[in-house]
Amino acid sequence: MSFQLNMPPSVVTRMAKSEEGDEPQKKSREDYKKMKELEEARKAGTVPAMQDEEGKDINPHIPQYIMQAPWYYNSTVPTLKHQRMQDEKEKVYSKMGQWFNKGVKKGPVATKYRKGACENCGAMTHKKKDCLERPRKLGAKFTGSDIAPDEHLQPNITLDYEGKRDRWNGYDVDDHDKIYEDFAKIDEAKRQLKTQQLDEALLSGEKDALKAKKDSDAEEDEDKYADDIDMPGQKFETKQRITVRNLRIREDTAKYLYNLDPNSAYYDAKTRSMRENPFSNEGKSPSELPYAGDNFVRYSGTATDMAKQQMFAWQAYEKGADVHLQADPTKLELLNREYEKKKDEFKTGQKDSILAKYGGEEHLEAPSKQLLLAQSEDYVEYSRHGTVIKGQEKAVIKSRYEEDVYINNHTSVWGSYWKDGRWGYKCCHSSIKESYCTGEAGKQAAAEKILPILVAPNRDSSEEDEEAKSLLQQHQEQILEKRRKKKRKEKKKRRKKHRKKESSSESSSSSSDSEDDEEVKQEKIRQAIAKEEARRREIDRIMALPERKRPYNSMYDVKEPTEEEMEAFRIKRQNFEDPMASYVDK
Repeated sequence: MSFQLNMPPSVVTRMAKSEEGDEPQKKSREDYKKMKELEEARKAGTVPAMQDEEGKDINPHIPQYIMQAPWYYNSTVPTLKHQRMQDEKEKVYSKMGQWFNKGVKKGPVATKYRKGACENCGAMTHKKKDCLERPRKLGAKFTGSDIAPDEHLQPNITLDYEGKRDRWNGYDVDDHDKIYEDFAKIDEAKRQLKTQQLDEALLSGEKDALKAKKDSDAEEDEDKYADDIDMPGQKFETKQRITVRNLRIREDTAKYLYNLDPNSAYYDAKTRSMRENPFSNEGKSPSELPYAGDNFVRYSGTATDMAKQQMFAWQAYEKGADVHLQADPTKLELLNREYEKKKDEFKTGQKDSILAKYGGEEHLEAPSKQLLLAQSEDYVEYSRHGTVIKGQEKAVIKSRYEEDVYINNHTSVWGSYWKDGRWGYKCCHSSIKESYCTGEAGKQAAAEKILPILVAPNRDSSEEDEEAKSLLQQHQEQILEKRRKKKRKEKKKRRKKHRKKESSSESSSSSSDSEDDEEVKQEKIRQAIAKEEARRREIDRIMALPERKRPYNSMYDVKEPTEEEMEAFRIKRQNFEDPMASYVDK
């Protein structure tokens, strides 16, 4: 390190233009080599170090960019002044012992008004707008009387870090002399009282009482600083004036005396410790016992937290943090909290960054314990062969057909809706299979009941009183009417054949029998229709009940239907392909 003159460009230009021509010349290679050797010699200590303008040595190991002053500093000699605090920027603090003056009045009270004083009270330390006295009718400026004394202005004290925290700053030592004076007066009064009592005892001739009095006084002097000398477990030293805590209060029971059985908990006399519970064979909980071993005391309450704090203090000390559990417990606690907080933030941030980069957050969602461990708290009894005896509901048999397959814009499957003996879609209440979904409009249309208004021109009053029939009932009646006409035509054909083959008597008897048979058959069909309607009402009633309240085998019947029952079933059966079936009034 060597000093190089660093001048501003304007000065260099001015020197070059001057007649003297003292401009800085460019150094040769030999000059640089000499400067380098001189720098190495100064670092090795063979050559004295460079000195600044104050005569102080400059460390040769300081880098060149730190030692070299900037060009605007205008330095012509080696210096480190530009690296130190400047005098004009250095903050000046108050001296030690400088404090606010208390109870001081500044000088005597003036007798006449002074120029520049307060116009209201006459004090020189403030103006009229800052005066705290009651505004006078005629101020002191005009009356010249009742001039107020000048206030003492407290100095502006600027304290440094130590001065702000000095608890004795501003303390007046003279105040402590009053305490000495009070104690001296009390001792003098005691001494006079003691001499007076001795004189009275000598005059009365009570020598034994005098001796006992002297002994009690000596003991009082020795025990003057001991307040709790009779406290158990305390040992008082009269010479040292200190109180020492013994290892154990003598009124307490020793650890080895709780259980005298030699096979009970081990007592280590060297360390005075009994780690196991001496009452372990009695079956009582440790909280109910007077002593449950050192391990119980060690692992109960905040002992574990204290051990964790100690471990953290050791680890922090190894990392360079100056913390101690007993010396700075608050600092250690705050440091531990900050460490745990940063640790959690780092873990969560690392996890979020990995998930944001690679994804897969859905795989971190833990399934339920029943799925994860294949265990549950449901009680189930199994037989020797593995069948369930009780405790588990019967599993629902899955269909061999495809499930949850939605077609034609439906959001539910066929058969998810049931009403009035018809299956349908739950999303639109449509009972037509493979129909397109109509949504809420279909639900409203299914909920409404539309009755056909068909009024015939030639209708009697009795027919007007009858209720209007639905489209489905009219359709069923039309089918019945067609079947009746068809049967009548067949009967006519049969009659013609019978007339040709048989005689007139035989033909008349057979026609009457066939008419009777047809009437009987129609009567049976009407009865079967009534039974079918009653059966459907019964089915609706049973389906309205909950599953658990339905009678056993209520939907099962093994009886073979008759021909009339089948005919009634065909008549009452609905045509699901009919687009007007949803408007049928039941």
